[in-house]
Amino acid sequence: MEVTDVALLLLRLVVGVTMIAHGVNHWIGGGRIAGTARWFSGLGLRNGVLQAWLSVVTEIGAGALLVLGLLTPFAAAAIISVMLVAGLLAHRANGFFVFKEGYEYVLVLAVVALALGLLGPGWLSLDHAAGVEIIGWAGGAVALGVAVLATAGLLIAFYRPAPAPEIVTEEVR
Repeated sequence: MEVTDVALLLLRLVVGVTMIAHGVNHWIGGGRIAGTARWFSGLGLRNGVLQAWLSVVTEIGAGALLVLGLLTPFAAAAIISVMLVAGLLAHRANGFFVFKEGYEYVLVLAVVALALGLLGPGWLSLDHAAGVEIIGWAGGAVALGVAVLATAGLLIAFYRPAPAPEIVTEEVR
């Protein structure tokens, strides 16, 4: 076992557990599914309850797969996709910094997930044990390609932003 394998395990554990916690919070924390659904609807996504459940399942599932080092480029793709949706719909307009609700946090998680897609899960993983690692450019292409397609599909199917309010001005005479 090399230091790289330990580093990859640490990254998988931290990002995976973070995603699991995020998914659990969407499910049973704060406003629960109903509150998460309202939040997604407020971002312009139709069928907020479905979006809430998709988010919960994706975040917990991808986090668990990443922790285990199983289907790593696909787990990375799911995380990148979740972060792309969050970055585009919830954080982009707020600038970079997370303390201003910016996209800093989602960018870091997405890039770390992409790096894991490129580097693979390492020796301490189920992918390695099963001999099914997809690493290098192929792993990165799977992670980024699947993420972009999934994000585009979700936005095409469900994104319907509210129309901008009309500005009514009085006519000056």
